[in-house]
Order: sequence, then structure tokens, then C-alpha cells
Amino acid sequence: MYTYAIDFDRIEAIDIHTHVEIDGHGHRAYDDVLIEATAKYFKMAPGIVASVDAIADQYRRHNTAAVVFTIDARHGMRHAPNSIEDLVLGAERNNDVLIPFGSVDPHQGRHAVHRVHELVRDFGVKGFKFHPSMQAFEPNDRAYYPIYHAIADAGVPALFHTGQTGMGSGLPGGYGIKLRYSDPMLLDDVAADFPELTIVMAHPAVPWIDAQISIATHKPNVYVDLSGWSPKYFPPQLVHALSRQLRDKALFGTDYPYLQLDRWRRDFDTLDIDPAVLPLIYKQNALRVLGVTS
Repeated sequence: MYTYAIDFDRIEAIDIHTHVEIDGHGHRAYDDVLIEATAKYFKMAPGIVASVDAIADQYRRHNTAAVVFTIDARHGMRHAPNSIEDLVLGAERNNDVLIPFGSVDPHQGRHAVHRVHELVRDFGVKGFKFHPSMQAFEPNDRAYYPIYHAIADAGVPALFHTGQTGMGSGLPGGYGIKLRYSDPMLLDDVAADFPELTIVMAHPAVPWIDAQISIATHKPNVYVDLSGWSPKYFPPQLVHALSRQLRDKALFGTDYPYLQLDRWRRDFDTLDIDPAVLPLIYKQNALRVLGVTS
């Protein structure tokens, strides 16, 4: 069972958003067509293997902790996920630097609720990852509320993909992936109905960035992670908000392996951000989301 061994005083930053794409049995998170198209979209360098141990080695060298997860989208993508159990075991081996999140397929109903309890109780996951577009579900559908109840009862956060996705980009029909499921306004309903649930809206939610800023400003339990886009492409209203209404709500995240740690930080350094906000974005806000500090 995973337990923290991270020296949170020593580490420089917490990356709230990294993907484990392959498990110890060689099973990949997505099928070959989607993997190839996604690598092309992100202009990924060849040879990057997003295994749990590779991520740990990379982040340890940068004195940075990383939240690691995969996505259980077996219904939406017709592809079984790579092993979450293997991911957690890998994070346990590297618990000085990695923080495991679980994932459940919302379409599995009661089994998904049971799975939430199991992953928290028996494996020690510290949060849950959802990708509404890949999992093909509307987050505010009350059919999924028992899942949120279980996560809220466990006292861990739920991280939802929002906005455009590189997954399926350029493929016919976007590989069947529908962007509307990732409109952040759907999460406003969830945040209102579950004020005790910490919600992270992943990525600058283009084309709904203004709605995303409004929701995070209005709902105390909602945060925004900055992964998936090079900061040099952040919409100007988001950059403006980071030093103001989002100063306590924004979280550092890369979307590794699609965006590399060095590149993200280098590009972020070019933004006009209040220096006093940087420790909040890089670490302090994440500690609050993870329940490590109040």
C-alpha cells in the first residue's frame, strides 16, 4: 500500500499531471493508432517511454514530485487501461517522488464506486483522474454522483480533463472523441453539488477559458492545473488571472510525457507573473489540494 515518503519541505515543486502510459507487463494505455496520432500532435521526440520508473528517475533529478495516473476509458475507447495496480506498486517503489492517482470507468456504475473504495483502502491512491471526452460521459449526469460521493468520503481530490484534447486530434472524426464532454461548465454543477469534493480542472480549458476562470474563482473547492499547453501559448486572460484571482487556485502541471518538464518551466519563466505567486503555483497550492497541508 502506498504511503508518502516525500520530503515536502525539500522538494522544489509538485507536478500535478503526468501520465503513465505503459505498465510492467508491457500493456499500453491506448491503442497504437491513438498513440501515434497523439505523439504527432505533441511533436514528441522518439524514444520517450512513460513508465512509472522512468518518470520517477526524471523527476528525482529535478527535485520535483509528480502525480502519476492512467485513464480507465475502456467503455469510451474500447481499450483496457494499463494496470493501475502496477502503477501504484511503482509509485510505492518511488514514494520519495511519486504520488499515485486512481481511475475508474464511470460507465461501470456500482463497480466503479466499489473500485474507488478499493483503490483508496487497499492501495492508498491519493486522488482520481477522469477524462470525460475519452471516457464519453457528461460529468454532471447524476448517474455518476455515487462515484463522487465515494471520492469525497475518501477525502481525496478528483482531477478532470477540461477543454480541447490532443487525443485523437487529426484522426477521422477525432477518433470518436467528443470535446463537449470536457466543457468545464459541466463541472460547475458537480462543484456546487459536492462542496466537500476538491476538484481540479486539468489544462487551460480552451475554448472555454473564461468559464474556467469564473468557476475556479466562484467555487472554493475548484482549482486549475496548467498542464498540456506550453505556457507561451496560455491565453492572456489566464496569464493575467494567475497573479490575481487564481493565485491560490493554479497548479503546476506538465502533461508529461506530452510536454516535458524543462520546456514547461523554461516557457513559464517568460510570463509576466508576480514572483510572490510562484511558490504557490509550483508547490503550496498542490499541497492543499492533496491534503498535505491546510
